[in-house]
Amino acid sequence: MNDNNNKQIEDAEAQTWQWLDKAVIGLNLCPFAKKPRANNQIKLVISQADNSNDLTNDLLAELDFLTNTPAEQTDTTVIVIPNFLTDFTDYLHVLDVADMLIDQMGYRGTFQLASFHPNYQFDGTEPNDAENLTNTAPFPMLHLIREDSMEKVLTKYPDPESIPVNNIKTVESLSEEQMGEIYSFKRSGKP
Repeated sequence: MNDNNNKQIEDAEAQTWQWLDKAVIGLNLCPFAKKPRANNQIKLVISQADNSNDLTNDLLAELDFLTNTPAEQTDTTVIVIPNFLTDFTDYLHVLDVADMLIDQMGYRGTFQLASFHPNYQFDGTEPNDAENLTNTAPFPMLHLIREDSMEKVLTKYPDPESIPVNNIKTVESLSEEQMGEIYSFKRSGKP
């Protein structure tokens, strides 16, 4: 791997950890992320894929890794995709394919996918609606979550159904300055 690739990987990793720490954990958008982060149980994979086949191989490798690794060692994997899927529509297509792959490989009920993208847009929203920020990340990402781990934390969380509503309120309450700091990778200011 050449120096440019190494720098790109290091930059993508640094930006992703910063986003996780400031947005996901800092804003408590995922109340379940703080503990695995503190225990170094989150694995970041900076995919070098620039096509669907290579990304599928990365996804399969991480599913295999998590299957053969105790949750106490690595609870979850975030596949960061800096070189591919910049178009959100293309990303959604690949996300559907990845979800089908989980079914085809017999991983349904063991793993689930969470999705993040720089231009994330929920169905029925406008591109600049604040609620889209809850899934906005510096790069396209596929987050592999263990169902068992999710079930354990959900039993301890008083009202999991309120998480999306609380997240929307949180991002809507951000000042322009806060939004610019947390989502510095976005080109525009407050949505």
